[in-house]
Amino acid sequence: MENNSIDNNKDIPECDLTLSYFKEIMVLACGNILFADDGFSVHVIERLNELLTDEEKEKVSLVDAGAGAPQQVLSLMDENSKTRKIIVVDIIDYGLKPGEIKILEKDYLPDPDHSRLDIHDWPLSRALREVCDNYDIELKVVGCQAKYVSEPDVVLELSKEVEEAVDKAVNIILDEIRGDIEKK
Repeated sequence: MENNSIDNNKDIPECDLTLSYFKEIMVLACGNILFADDGFSVHVIERLNELLTDEEKEKVSLVDAGAGAPQQVLSLMDENSKTRKIIVVDIIDYGLKPGEIKILEKDYLPDPDHSRLDIHDWPLSRALREVCDNYDIELKVVGCQAKYVSEPDVVLELSKEVEEAVDKAVNIILDEIRGDIEKK
């Protein structure tokens, strides 16, 4: 009889399976790459993955939560979480020039009523406040003013203005991460 068992230690690439909330800093990307500028955060997180050092990646989790899962990611946080800072990356609508970056902290998040369930109306802000308050987590939101969100039509490209803002956001986040790591 032939042995059809799989050797679990053989030919499997080594992966970092450390859960995101067991790292000191979480970069939480919210958005959908299928809807033009709504994909801004995905581009930012991909660039960060290229630029962070292996040592930095031991302390930083890059989480692509999509448009519908940020609340679920936050629901995993508890008193055992090692996360001390969350950096949310998303598009915003503050009436700014397209591609303009705005940094928000917890106390300056909008507090919308929940009559609409739309990630860009920030129903996420209450969940963020609650998690940060309950577990003493610092929060930064790196928001980019969108020019065009194509939903429901699929458009895979960012507008020129938002595409140019990706590197600005990446640099802001890298400075934030590296400043925190140096403090420790």
